This record gives sequence, structure tokens and C-alpha cells, in this order.
Amino acid sequence: MRRVVGGSMLPTLKQDAVIWATGVFRDLSAGDVVIIRHQGIEKIKRVEAVQGNELYVLGDNPSASTDSRFFGWLPVSSVHAKVIWPRS
Repeated sequence: MRRVVGGSMLPTLKQDAVIWATGVFRDLSAGDVVIIRHQGIEKIKRVEAVQGNELYVLGDNPSASTDSRFFGWLPVSSVHAKVIWPRS
């Protein structure tokens, strides 16, 4: 269980919304919402593309999101959990 901080995933996930996520998942695909660790900080983002062992992630609110547009592709190992509720 996590609480959303910030507006990078608006309108899908609002500030202070509670989400459920699991660290146990098989595959990731475009459209999945994940919690990543980037530079020691957890961030909630949507998977835009999967290419081999790398992910391109974006926030749903581009004007308020620091995402792969800024830091590039991430290794799949940076995914800490996959959001399972609420489903988008």
C-alpha cells in the first residue's frame, strides 16, 4: 500500500490517493502502472514501452512529470512494484 505524492499521474491517480501494489509480477507491458526507484526515490509511472530488459516510463500528466523523457530508458530491475489497484 502506498499513498500518491505529487501530480505526475493526474488525472488517473490523485494526490494522497491510496494505491495497492505488488512486488510479485511476471511480465510488464505498455499501459502498466509501476513504482520505480530512480536515484533512490520511488516514483509512480506508466510503462510506455518495453524493449528487451529496459522500460520507457511516462507520467500521465506530462507537465508535472519527471520521467523517461528526462532520464531515458530504465532497466526492468528498477521496477519495485506493479500497481494493482486502482486499475486504470
